[in-house]
Amino acid sequence: MAKSPDQEHPIKAFGWAARDVSGHLSPFKFSRRATGEKDVTLKVLYCGVCHSDLHSIKNEWGGATYPMVPGHEIVGVVTEVGTQVTKFKVGDKVGVGCLVGSCNSCEDCANDLESYCPGLIFTYNDKYHDGTTTYGGYSDTMVADEHFVVAIPDNLPLDGVAPLLCAGITIYSPLRYYGLDKPGLHLGVVGLGGLGHMAVKFAKAMGLKVTVISTSPGKKEEVMDRLGADSFLVSRDQEQMKTAFETMNGIIDTVPAVHSLLPLIGLLKNHGKLVMVGIPEKPLELPAFPLLRGRKVVGGSLIGGLKETQEMVEFASKHNITADIEVIRMDYVNTAMERLLKADVKYRFVIDIGNSLMPI
Repeated sequence: MAKSPDQEHPIKAFGWAARDVSGHLSPFKFSRRATGEKDVTLKVLYCGVCHSDLHSIKNEWGGATYPMVPGHEIVGVVTEVGTQVTKFKVGDKVGVGCLVGSCNSCEDCANDLESYCPGLIFTYNDKYHDGTTTYGGYSDTMVADEHFVVAIPDNLPLDGVAPLLCAGITIYSPLRYYGLDKPGLHLGVVGLGGLGHMAVKFAKAMGLKVTVISTSPGKKEEVMDRLGADSFLVSRDQEQMKTAFETMNGIIDTVPAVHSLLPLIGLLKNHGKLVMVGIPEKPLELPAFPLLRGRKVVGGSLIGGLKETQEMVEFASKHNITADIEVIRMDYVNTAMERLLKADVKYRFVIDIGNSLMPI
């Protein structure tokens, strides 16, 4: 007979979980494993609210298992380490992102690309190697193998750094991989949400010229003045699009809604790269001829491996990069999800777990 969530492991834990496809979150008692030899246990202080949390709790991508405790932008303080842990000690500031496990034997794992491992284990709504359920960061405590734990530099505020563990690495990794991190290159950023605003910040820190591409003319002032982009392009303005034709070396497309790729491909110079990081619910049409004519590339990127995630955090520390956030209490999370659905946040919700998660 299967054990209940609060009896599966020896360490009592508390969080908020969704019980069905309504996605409504409410208090939930469960358990975490005891700290193993290579494990790090942390007290969760903050957890970012990612758009994928919303998709997951409503089972919009399929494969949801309930009860589900979401959250994969987790930061806190180490409370216990295993006997074989070498990277961390009690009191260290640390984070856990989208992954808590992988096969450790495939080519991708060997190349520090755990995010592309066929046996990767997501931080929530997945199964550990022992078959038990993974629960995310909308909770008071977290246990993870030290390999999947990231050190947080002292100069970064924990609330503002939390979204970097998903949104930050989702942007940083493709900029590096596709060679769009060279000073002087011209980068377009499509969409100005949690991912888009991080793209502007990382790209500017890398020395790029940045143009934000949006359907909303009213965002120009905040893009230019607040985020420091170099220019703003209204995608529905045909004259503006014509003027910008074939001027960009690369484009990061963060939009999760169905949209046309043809105008974006037109903005690329020959040999330019359009990189998809948003996840539209339906397939997009991909015209071949504009790609052939300019030897252009349409690619994709998920998140980075753990080595690259630590590199990203160090880069953020050096350049004082954090997410623009709205800190909320745990009991506000359902309202936050409703607002997130309407894109009513600038630009990321972060739950103050440490001060607002009250056990029942």
